[in-house]
Amino acid sequence: MKVQCLNSSSVKTRSLIKKTFAELINEKKQLDKITVTELVKRAQLTRSTFYTHYDNIYDVAHDYQLQTIELLCSEDLKLFSKKDILNYFDNIIMCLKDNETTYKLLLAADESLLFLEKLNKIASKKVYDALNINCNDRYLELNVSFLMNGILVEILKYFRNESSYSLDEILLNMKNWFEKIFD
Repeated sequence: MKVQCLNSSSVKTRSLIKKTFAELINEKKQLDKITVTELVKRAQLTRSTFYTHYDNIYDVAHDYQLQTIELLCSEDLKLFSKKDILNYFDNIIMCLKDNETTYKLLLAADESLLFLEKLNKIASKKVYDALNINCNDRYLELNVSFLMNGILVEILKYFRNESSYSLDEILLNMKNWFEKIFD
């Protein structure tokens, strides 16, 4: 991303670009079918305005991913208990649901696997660190890994239309498995 200092005008412009991008990806169904020309025309921006904020269309998609990662990495999201972890799971699903249609299209591409790996590392570390406070289970890291990898596979299947479960059902199952494993 190009603009480092985001004043209110830059925030509004980036928001408009991302909103327009989401509309286009919902129509086109493929990231590589969207052009900068088409996006700026629809958003009623100049090409130079777009290029002030992003290098290309893929940077806009990446911005969506960073937004999710930043939300889930927030220092405000300190996890100290099992209840905190269950709330963290709620935050993950809520974040994905807020931009569900866009994520469904973004995660359909193989490039999304890097994003999911980052998300997995972040979420796994947060959960592990929270559980490790009062736990001396030799298999804690392994159990967290199994749980988080399973969750992310199910989320990926959902966004690729390969799952018959809703995000709410996945969330409920996540919580149930978590409580069974770490009770």
